[in-house]
Amino acid sequence: MTKIAFIGLGNMGSGMCANLVRAGHDVRAFDLNAEAVAAAVASGAVAAQTVAEAVARAEVVITMLPAGQHVLSVYFGPDGVAAHAAEGTLFLDCSTISVDDARQAARQAEAAGFAMVDAPVSGGVAGAAAGTLTFMVGGPEVDFSRARPLLEIMGTNVFHAGAAGNGQVAKIANNMLLGISMIGTCEAFNLAERLGLDAQTFFDIASTASGQCWAMTSYCPAPGPVPTAPSNRDFEAGFAVAMMLKDLNLARAAAAEAGADIPLGGRAGEIYAGLEADGYAGLDFSGVMRRISGDI
Repeated sequence: MTKIAFIGLGNMGSGMCANLVRAGHDVRAFDLNAEAVAAAVASGAVAAQTVAEAVARAEVVITMLPAGQHVLSVYFGPDGVAAHAAEGTLFLDCSTISVDDARQAARQAEAAGFAMVDAPVSGGVAGAAAGTLTFMVGGPEVDFSRARPLLEIMGTNVFHAGAAGNGQVAKIANNMLLGISMIGTCEAFNLAERLGLDAQTFFDIASTASGQCWAMTSYCPAPGPVPTAPSNRDFEAGFAVAMMLKDLNLARAAAAEAGADIPLGGRAGEIYAGLEADGYAGLDFSGVMRRISGDI
């Protein structure tokens, strides 16, 4: 049994925390949202009133936070994790943040006598609840080995991507590809329909042909072919437009820093930014189908 502090109990963190409790670990949960903490307690965690209380006994601190500034503040602020955790504690950050912020956090942790890995996730809210997430982990091999048993409780695929920050590299590159492929999939289904080919027939053909991709076969943006896809629930969000835009903006910033050309990634960001500006931030990212088809 590992003593764990879990900080950040949003849509993703709540399911991850519950799976750690279910596996028999001693989890102290903290979030600014009292209802989120109450839900964690209902799943078997112990409530912490402050960050200090959460990490006081912890061997591992796991965080799932909105952005880089929150990660740096929670870990290294005046009353943050590093001010109260025992030396040698493993910091396991599952947030999706910039590569630079992840590497800065790792440097600060090492300088203060802690181990840290960045471990952003893919798999959405359903994957967090089911324990089927994919983790992309950056950090030293020895720290990855310490983190892996806990990650394997929360996910079914755990990859060591290399040095600190490389987990974030893998995440933003993957999600940029996902955003691009989703828009392309929407364009293909819309074109097929406009030319007289129904969605199911096109799906049956394209899903076994060279155009096949995850956005089509697992998350089809056309209603009908994939019953579990958000397209069959009026695009209720599993992964919202706002979250996709966040990842595309991170990719754009990282590409500018690295001098990498991403014309399609940039255009995908513009399309999702337009959806957010028009009030559709909470729509599932596959809801870009509604924009492509002219419904919104």
